Amino acid sequence: MQQDLIARAEAWLAEDPDGDTRDEMRALIDAAAGAGDPDALAERFSGTLQFGTAGLRGELGAGPMRMNRSVVIRAAAGLAAYLKATGQGGGLVVVGYDARHKSADFARDTAAVMTGAGLRAAVLPRPLPTPVLAFAIRHLGAVAGVEVTASHNPPRDNGYKVYLGDGSQIVPPMDGEIAAEIAAVGPLDSVARPEDGWEVLGDEVLAAYLARTDAVLSAGSPRTARVVHTALHGVGTQTLNAAFARAGFPAPVPVPEQAEPDPDFPTVAFPNPEEPGAMDLAFATARRAAPDVIIANDPDADRCAVAVPDDGAESGWRMLRGDEVGALLAAHLVRKGATGVFAESIVSSSLLGRIAEAAAGVGYEETLTGFKWIARVEGLRYGYEEALGYCVDPDGVRDKDGITAALLVAELVSELKEEGRGLTDLLDDLALAHGLHATDQLSARVKDLSLIPAAMDRLRDHPPTTLAGLTVTSTEDLTAPTSSLPPTDGLRYHLSGAYQARVIVRPSGTEPKIKCYLEIVLPVPTSADLPSARARGAELLTSLKRDLAQAAGI
Repeated sequence: MQQDLIARAEAWLAEDPDGDTRDEMRALIDAAAGAGDPDALAERFSGTLQFGTAGLRGELGAGPMRMNRSVVIRAAAGLAAYLKATGQGGGLVVVGYDARHKSADFARDTAAVMTGAGLRAAVLPRPLPTPVLAFAIRHLGAVAGVEVTASHNPPRDNGYKVYLGDGSQIVPPMDGEIAAEIAAVGPLDSVARPEDGWEVLGDEVLAAYLARTDAVLSAGSPRTARVVHTALHGVGTQTLNAAFARAGFPAPVPVPEQAEPDPDFPTVAFPNPEEPGAMDLAFATARRAAPDVIIANDPDADRCAVAVPDDGAESGWRMLRGDEVGALLAAHLVRKGATGVFAESIVSSSLLGRIAEAAAGVGYEETLTGFKWIARVEGLRYGYEEALGYCVDPDGVRDKDGITAALLVAELVSELKEEGRGLTDLLDDLALAHGLHATDQLSARVKDLSLIPAAMDRLRDHPPTTLAGLTVTSTEDLTAPTSSLPPTDGLRYHLSGAYQARVIVRPSGTEPKIKCYLEIVLPVPTSADLPSARARGAELLTSLKRDLAQAAGI
């Protein structure tokens, strides 16, 4: 067994085109063959990095269980084979990338493989936000697009996100068909990779994207919002600044320590605005600059986080939940006269449905988790997901877009500012009109991935009957498809009693986490009842998290 493992590792080493991972694999082989740790090598060959949620994502390193050039070349060859098998072999594939370690290498490898397979390839001119790539696919009439990014994952991760020609991320069965083509790729030296032959795009694509961002704003709307912005060491700063300048907003005040791309993300444990501590430097900058609002993008700038002044918070600022921003943008679009379908994933707040129901000319749909599903809703006008993702211009970008969402937030803040109000005042209006929708999330990050299916099995075998003193009135196993939803690994509970509640439990598609999404809906008869309703909602959410963690064993 040990000799077989070492032979497989030697074969991998022999075809690896990257000096860094060759050195790493050699050290692993030597350790396994000598007195070192054989388990480290065995883990690298315990399987292959699975092509799933929109593509690949994982830790950088040597071997088939890591993100590296060998894995990316095979992925690109599989995608090229799929495109040729589906009659798109002469089409254009656009490749974008962020500023993470190896992203530029993976982008070049992808362009080379596409060119070698007879497709045309074009690479964005430099590290740019993911929504620029999603825009470029439709703008250039491409048959597919690839974005090299791990979004808000830890520094040691990278990823490979695949879009098809409509500008949407891939969904089943396409992902499985591409995965089968990847599995059929032979030795790497059989994959043609010319040294040139693809196009490196100029700034005209970015200029076209920026021109399109104007479409999300109303002509003549106020543009006075003063913004502190953090890119969290990602690629968002220049593009967001350019979009704000075009629109006529004051220049955002940067968080200087986080404004420039840095693949090591030195000031944050996780480069995700939702993670504890990630916004501390933004709060500190805001205390000096006194803006109207704080806006944060994640490293590839497809997400948008918002914080508002709060005298009761130790930092003086409060992060809005993604569901709150989702409702605020929906209300703003309704006020602007938007029509069409508002859509969200099942893990997001049901408040969007209430807003849509009350608006003339607005429909509502619910999808599985992820913008790969939301973006495919027919007649989509606006889509959001609680994880800070907002699609506010689906005709331009059929994906979440942290740049255009930031513009729309700034426009809303400007309009409210003229009325002597703020975002929290509009949230109060929504609670009075539709009930207080209090939401929260319980998530557990694991090192042992087997703990995730174990927790799901435990909940399926022993479903809770009460949570937070509320009765579980129905349990849905989402692995069974319905008329409106394809199958997915998840559980949905509806609860009732003194209040209505909903809980959804699912494994994360992009991180080693199990995630639980909680919502309590409380009636609010008058504005005087709002403080007590918010306090009661917070208490119930705390109880829900405690009881659910016990039931799931997490």
